[in-house]
Amino acid sequence: MKLEVVEKYDSIIQQSDLVSRDLSWLKFNERVLDQSKKAHRSVFEKLKFLAITASNLDEFFMIRVGSLYNYLDYDKERVDYSGLREDPFKAKLMNESHTFHADQHTHFSQVIMPELQDQGVVLCNVSKLTDREQEKVHDYFVKAIYPMLTPMVYDGYRTFPILMNKLLVFGVVTTSPGDRQDMRKMSFVQIPANIPRFFEIEREDSLLLIPIEEVIRENIVSLFRNVEIEGMSLFRITRNGDFTLEESEDMDANFLEEVKRKLMERKSGRVVRIEIEEGYSKWMMNSLLERWNLKMDSVFLVKRESLIDFTGLWQIVGNKKFRERLPQIPDPVKPLSYQDEGLSDIFEVLKEKDILLHHPYNNIDSILDLVEKASEDPDVMAIKMTIYRLAKDSRITKALLKAAENGKHVSVLFEVKARFDEENNIREAKKLQKAGCFVIYGISHLKTHTKLLLIVKRDGGEITRFVHLGSGNYNEDTARLYTDIGLMTTNEILANDVSEFFNVITGHSMPSQYKNLITAPRDMRNQLIEYIEKEAENARNGLPSGIFIKVNSLEDSEMIYALYRASQSGVTIKLIVRGICCIRPGRVGLSENIEVLSIVGDFLEHSRIYYFHNNGDTRTYAGSADMMVRSFDKRLEALFKVESTLLEKQLMNILAYNLKDNVNSYVMQEDGTYLAKHPVGDEPEFNVHREFFNLDAENVMQVKLVD
Repeated sequence: MKLEVVEKYDSIIQQSDLVSRDLSWLKFNERVLDQSKKAHRSVFEKLKFLAITASNLDEFFMIRVGSLYNYLDYDKERVDYSGLREDPFKAKLMNESHTFHADQHTHFSQVIMPELQDQGVVLCNVSKLTDREQEKVHDYFVKAIYPMLTPMVYDGYRTFPILMNKLLVFGVVTTSPGDRQDMRKMSFVQIPANIPRFFEIEREDSLLLIPIEEVIRENIVSLFRNVEIEGMSLFRITRNGDFTLEESEDMDANFLEEVKRKLMERKSGRVVRIEIEEGYSKWMMNSLLERWNLKMDSVFLVKRESLIDFTGLWQIVGNKKFRERLPQIPDPVKPLSYQDEGLSDIFEVLKEKDILLHHPYNNIDSILDLVEKASEDPDVMAIKMTIYRLAKDSRITKALLKAAENGKHVSVLFEVKARFDEENNIREAKKLQKAGCFVIYGISHLKTHTKLLLIVKRDGGEITRFVHLGSGNYNEDTARLYTDIGLMTTNEILANDVSEFFNVITGHSMPSQYKNLITAPRDMRNQLIEYIEKEAENARNGLPSGIFIKVNSLEDSEMIYALYRASQSGVTIKLIVRGICCIRPGRVGLSENIEVLSIVGDFLEHSRIYYFHNNGDTRTYAGSADMMVRSFDKRLEALFKVESTLLEKQLMNILAYNLKDNVNSYVMQEDGTYLAKHPVGDEPEFNVHREFFNLDAENVMQVKLVD
């Protein structure tokens, strides 16, 4: 893109009061990449964060760039928060993406590769091996790879093959002996996803990793006998994976078939990106660009000394030989509100007090144990749950199956539209349905994103309802890596609210006002704006005020402008937003009183907390909802109010610790860029991902957010 065009676009972007969602997302991925550049991290940690940036970027192109192409392809108008229309915005977005792509590959080639060699791990091609090692590689190709490969030719007699999303592909240009040049043909050889990314050869003092494409490149002539190979180009395509399920009155078999059909469309959706190694065939590239209706700004060039598809680096990160070279996560600690965890009957404990869990610092086992215990307890009559994502070998599924076997009423809402987990959720839901559970496959035009559990138990002559509400999924795998909040309670007000909400989800009910829940899509945006406006009113009247919010994403313009108005009224607003953030902090006359931090580090920040000072009569909520249009309008979401003093102080302390962090924290600037936060002077390091393992109830009770 020409410099003057870039400057023109940047000028328009900076004039907007809002930051582009997609440009903000790219800034988030820059922060993840920055973790891979941290000098204190081992090379295996650096590989992990680089692999994360690659899978993030894949999803970004599939969903966000895919969505943009939906507008471009069908000539629909779209004005981004940046103020740019579709074509100029695409030009800006691709320019930023190319800059990021170049940064990834420079870091890999110049930093990670040399550090890997220092650790005795060498990425190399076949020509660098000894004769004996080359023989071993050739034998591997003949026995394990050759039978898996299928060359697919495209010419005037055969249709263009469907190339799969995110697979490595060799494009091979061939001619038959004696043919004219215009008789050349194009063939494609896809590398199946179930072949390991690297072939490993152990030497006495090192581990050699030969990328699978180099193994195939060395032997590809065996697939093209008696023809001449004119050119060979390794590439990878990314397809549009963005789709929205159409509204449907039919909620059973047809709905599931609709989801399955959309999953198949993902495999043949329009191409939005081509990654290709340098030295590619220009004739082949021109053919691909024409076929897929792309311009060169969608082509991402990779040097031969680098690697296409950094997600393959997980094979190195997950290698058992290097396990001890990754930092060990401390063992979980007991929750402040449940110090006798594992020693007492959780049903009895919850009748006496509420329990707040903060994962991964507290174990998810308390929740899993509660469901497993309920499945066996003869006095438990019913279990109701909403499920968004599960672990592959889920203890939750097993417990629910056991509960059904034991004759309990089990109701489960499985969200089959959970992106990229659709197939797993459909499979798990069918297991439960076959066992006699009442399964609801989501709600057609809404995603059920709220995390709720309700257990109904006979208790003598009475009924007790045990409730869990959370910000994270019932997934024991991710609970070790994601920071999340969970509340376990028998509070009757919350139990009534949750029972009512389940009736809304699973039946045809229009609820009256909830007492301690804020739910979407009906009330959440308006109620949160009402709380923001109350803080603004207090500030104008000279009363104490303050808004402290921690979310994954902030994108809803109505919420942003409400926060702008509160800032202009003098309210102190501190926002901890991990990823997308469309608000502009610190703009004169607009948002001087707004500060934004992003925490990116060893754990993925996933909890959502909303605190409103309310002149000392505090309102503190946690739950599943971000501040996004989709959360308020297109999802079933819930935020729950925490009333126990200790538990509310814990949530306030989470906010305070996040604001204090100077190891994983990035400060958002008015122009939408971020600066890493570092200890100042003699200030000690404060790593929020370590400090939560050392909590003390007495200190937590002293926390204040507003003086």
